[in-house]
Amino acid sequence: MLNVVLFEPEIPPNTGNIGRLCHGAGAALHLIEPLGFSIDDKSLKRAGLDYWPELNPTLWPDFETFLKSVPESANCFYLTTKSTKPYWDAAFADGDYLIFGPETRGLPGSLLTGVKDQIFVIPQERGRSLNLATSAGIVLYEAIRQLKINNF
Repeated sequence: MLNVVLFEPEIPPNTGNIGRLCHGAGAALHLIEPLGFSIDDKSLKRAGLDYWPELNPTLWPDFETFLKSVPESANCFYLTTKSTKPYWDAAFADGDYLIFGPETRGLPGSLLTGVKDQIFVIPQERGRSLNLATSAGIVLYEAIRQLKINNF
């Protein structure tokens, strides 16, 4: 199973949409606090539709606690505009973690220290960044595509 990790997400509808995406893709959702909203937020549940109760996202108090839970066999891929390596160059495997930052700030540089080979970007013609839910969908389905090719 693939894992989508949202580090300090800020906008409830984005998180709801990503929850819906994870449900449909069979991926696990991890939310790292602090969140910019309450987990009971109506707009979160509206975007996630009736999938939200079935999704059962894992809530982590901080990034360090989350990292301690990641099995040694799994890879963490950090998606950020602070990279030049395109996400399709990542070699995804079952059990990997796709880590996305908050909508207004992206992943902080402190999380990217020492993980240079695991940092990737979604290349764009112009603009600053894509919507978080769109970005999660792009990378999650590339990982699924790679896994299917490798007889997932």
